[in-house]
Amino acid sequence: MQRNLISFIGLRRNWSIPYLLFLGFFVIIPLCLIVYYAFTSHDGTFTLNNFRKFWMHPEAMNTFIFSIGIALITTVLCLILGYPAAYILSRMESRKAQILVLLFILPMWVNFLIRTLATVALFDFLSLPLGKGSLIFGMVYNFLPFMIYPIYNILQKTDSNLIEAAQDLGANPRQVFLKTILPLSAPGISSGIMMVFMPVISTFAIAELLTINNIKLFGTTLQENIYNGMWNYGAALSLVMLLLIGLTSLLNSEGTENDSAEGGLI
Repeated sequence: MQRNLISFIGLRRNWSIPYLLFLGFFVIIPLCLIVYYAFTSHDGTFTLNNFRKFWMHPEAMNTFIFSIGIALITTVLCLILGYPAAYILSRMESRKAQILVLLFILPMWVNFLIRTLATVALFDFLSLPLGKGSLIFGMVYNFLPFMIYPIYNILQKTDSNLIEAAQDLGANPRQVFLKTILPLSAPGISSGIMMVFMPVISTFAIAELLTINNIKLFGTTLQENIYNGMWNYGAALSLVMLLLIGLTSLLNSEGTENDSAEGGLI
């Protein structure tokens, strides 16, 4: 029996069994339950009323569109602030850059609810109103490191010989950046966008705390329906969010492939 156990452990494909069990219990089964509840009514019969309710309900649709707008604004601001920071860090001495990157990541070691409550306290201290502005500020504050690190990671690995070659061919600093550095950093930009855009759409705690629950995001609507026992409608909203995230991932991957191809041609 001991020999059989050793041979079982010795097979590399058996090492994937814990991962497959985890994937089945915590990913596949929950997704199947979401699909089941989304397409059924309270009595278990098949129906499309949950999706029809979402499309015909003005408040839910407006919240959905508003959440996409907030996510886009947050993503753009994080990209505008994060790319220069990542670029500067990638050009610094290795030890100094590592220290600064650690300082950027250090706040992520604190629970995001505590960080958000600290942001609320900051706005109260400065006598600033809590609303859409505080919501966007809190989103950018919480998710900016997710934009900086993947871009920095890609820029740090960029071959400096490519930049020197572009300079030797007569490219000015602007052309070097637009034709060489920016295309090569496209995978990092893509990862940063995904790591910011998707969580912003689904979050609800940040919106509740930074707007005193006066502004609702799509995640708040979903959470309220699940909390109030409306599992079927909540599952339909979850499925809509999953489809949006999947579509965004698909478009993002296609855009990255096109950027990489253009960078290779350049």
